[in-house]
Amino acid sequence: MSTPVHPVDEVLPTGKLTALGLQHVLVMYAGAVAVPLIVGRALKLSPEQVAMLISADLFCCGLVTLIQSLGATQWFGIKLPVMMGVTFASVAPMVAMASSNPGVQGAGLIFGSIIGAGVVSILIAPIVSRMLRFFPPVVTGTIIAVIGISLMRIGINWIFGNPFGPTAPSIPNPEHLQWLDTVKQAAASGAVPAVPQGMAIVGSVPNPAYAQAPHIAIAAVVLAAILLIAKYARGFIANISVLLGIVIGGVIATAAGLMNFDKVGKANWFDLVLPFEIAAPVFDPILILTMSLVMIVVMIESTGMFLALGDMTERKIDQKALTAGLRTDGLGTLIGGIFNTFPYTSFSQNVGLVGVTGVKSRFVCVAGGVILIVLGLLPKMAALVESLPTFVLGGAGLVMFGMVAATGIRILAGVDYKGNRNNLFIVAVSIGFGMIPLVAPNFKQWMPHAIHPLIESGILLTSISAVALNLYFNGSRGDATAAIHAAKQADAH
Repeated sequence: MSTPVHPVDEVLPTGKLTALGLQHVLVMYAGAVAVPLIVGRALKLSPEQVAMLISADLFCCGLVTLIQSLGATQWFGIKLPVMMGVTFASVAPMVAMASSNPGVQGAGLIFGSIIGAGVVSILIAPIVSRMLRFFPPVVTGTIIAVIGISLMRIGINWIFGNPFGPTAPSIPNPEHLQWLDTVKQAAASGAVPAVPQGMAIVGSVPNPAYAQAPHIAIAAVVLAAILLIAKYARGFIANISVLLGIVIGGVIATAAGLMNFDKVGKANWFDLVLPFEIAAPVFDPILILTMSLVMIVVMIESTGMFLALGDMTERKIDQKALTAGLRTDGLGTLIGGIFNTFPYTSFSQNVGLVGVTGVKSRFVCVAGGVILIVLGLLPKMAALVESLPTFVLGGAGLVMFGMVAATGIRILAGVDYKGNRNNLFIVAVSIGFGMIPLVAPNFKQWMPHAIHPLIESGILLTSISAVALNLYFNGSRGDATAAIHAAKQADAH
């Protein structure tokens, strides 16, 4: 008599596996490509380099998904239906690094910090798997809410333009620039003192490239399309409303002559993803520490997600399996740094999809991983995504990043404030700390430069504050059941 196969280990027919795997890919696709677009443009990389980032990211998403869902030795892979993608928690620190060091040099610092954090994460995975009690819903909900609030700034700047650069609200007055040129010429002849080194004229007149009406209108159409699809569509179509909204926005932008496909035409049909294609890693201890702290938060969130998934699939997750899953988060982050991409974790949208479809087979996610690897080897797909105007992505960004904040708020809604009023202090103070870099970005200008990367991320300040205050008020009491319940609510990552 044959032993019955657990639903998690069931291998479905090839056609069904492919269809269900593609469904998982489409649900996560918009979130997966958002991070390379954000970081690539923050680094001021060329369009070709940003497209390369997108390809490498999709390739690594697929590769790490295979390791996590299939398993690789007893050390790596939780062997559950898990899709791996870039965590939004790492975006704010990476954008801060990119702003301080744009270009290939900054890229090297980011990739070096990711490789270092990946190694640290692999080593501390057994410890983190026992730390769930330090991260109850009052802590994780606060952190996730601040992640969403921090990212909203990026979505808003996508629509209107950035505070600095070609799309800044103001540009230097042409008359002032002409006067400065005249003074420079006079200084060359010795008639007036030389212009001080580094002198710059600040923007003082409105920039016609900022907040253009057609751009705002298309972003509004994208947002409206997402909301209409989410309300009136059902099942799978509703689950990919963000992706469909971006497609609609791209079509409108093309019809309006605001998007072209020149870069898509020049891109190859097939190309390999190779290590260190954009930049060689540069290892900075403070930046590695910063990214390692981010990874601890990410791994705690993954712990809750794995426990929730084990509950949904009716497979018991023991300490060994949990450690293997968290170790794969670290391995995926190490692989990401080597291939010039980002930290990886389980995508909660896809965990929610397991609950919606009722399909528990991990081989569905294996199929999704193979599809992602194939997409990563098609540069034309990456060039197409890179060609999307930022205002199209901005309409979707409001939804994607806002959903992250809303997820944190929803987790916080389940926290006990009546029986334990101290939880109010934890949330209030920690969100306040998270707002400091957003409201007063120059607060650190007189502090030692070495600690700037550590304190310029509101997410890290919130994490440290929430954990410390929770220990102060509540001690280390924790309940895995509460963490599982919170993870089941987190359907936006």
